[in-house]
Amino acid sequence: MRLPVEYVVPKYQTNLYQAAFAILQDVADAQDAVQMVFIKYHRLNLDYENEDHIRRWLFRSALNQAKDIRRSFWRKNRTELTDDVHQAAALYQDPLDRHLFESVSRLPEKYRVMLQLFYYEEFSIREIAEVTALSEAAVKKRLSRGREMLREMLEEEGSRDA
Repeated sequence: MRLPVEYVVPKYQTNLYQAAFAILQDVADAQDAVQMVFIKYHRLNLDYENEDHIRRWLFRSALNQAKDIRRSFWRKNRTELTDDVHQAAALYQDPLDRHLFESVSRLPEKYRVMLQLFYYEEFSIREIAEVTALSEAAVKKRLSRGREMLREMLEEEGSRDA
């Protein structure tokens, strides 16, 4: 099975961007990662089992591409922009959703990515394990720790605001 790029890009670009942003924390780099994944999808012309297989391939490729960008010399040797998280959070209309996204963005990457894939992309634990090449136990542990860190962060913010 092969879906046309004209179908795949509009359907998955926002979700892939959010997954890449969870790793990179940079708007331009996340956009570059997603663009490279779509170019790769178009050029490779692979045959997939079904649309779910395509979806998993796209997310795995986007996460790998984001990690490659993060490791690049250019990224390590430049000044970071501080308002990228706020710019990415603008995708959410509801102020509560925006605040939650910003809070998740402050978590360490390994927890941030798990929460992004589980809650925003609605991947199952098994699918996350496949996409990230981790065991299901590791995915569950990272989800648990990420939730706990997020809960503590939000409780701390709530106690400061009260």
